[in-house]
Amino acid sequence: MSAAEETSGDDAPWGEVTPEAARRLLVAAVDAFAERGYHATTTRDIAGRAGMSPAALYIHYKTKEELLHRISKIGHDRALYVLEAEADRDGTAADRLAGAVRSFVRWHAERHTTARVVQYELDALGPEHRTEIVELRRRSDAVVRRIISEGVAAGEFDVPDIPGTTLAVLSLCIDVARWFNAQGSRTPDEVGALYAGLVLRMVGAPPQL
Repeated sequence: MSAAEETSGDDAPWGEVTPEAARRLLVAAVDAFAERGYHATTTRDIAGRAGMSPAALYIHYKTKEELLHRISKIGHDRALYVLEAEADRDGTAADRLAGAVRSFVRWHAERHTTARVVQYELDALGPEHRTEIVELRRRSDAVVRRIISEGVAAGEFDVPDIPGTTLAVLSLCIDVARWFNAQGSRTPDEVGALYAGLVLRMVGAPPQL
């Protein structure tokens, strides 16, 4: 599945990118970065995938790194929104943790091409942009840590190492982007449900029926 195919639906991650030429370039960059890696991709590669000249790219993006930053910022904002929406729902900590994992995993599976770039090209960003994205990742960590902490305080979870468990949960979810195959045997929803159950067992909560 290409990044262009991932843009359908109400939660299309690139809907805020305008004009159309800028969006086409960004989608092309996602595909190129996911396929070849950031450093092996040239601006000519990106422009060619978008059906445009290399000169046209610089009208919308000053550098290749600026393109990566835009992709990473939008992707991390979206992933954080997904987590916060579930964390702020009513219900037990177990309900909210399971919901957060299901939604976070589903996003990484449905948008696996985009998510691979968002999650695994962090080190290619310049210092200023990297600092901004690291802060978004810290906020995602804080959301999951808050749910787990509340579950421990309520007696729902048995977690002796909350920071370490938070890292394990996020790492498990994010890794879906690396291996998920849209033609595989499991749908994004099925993977999300599987991982929610795994995480609940990880924190010592009974599985949900």
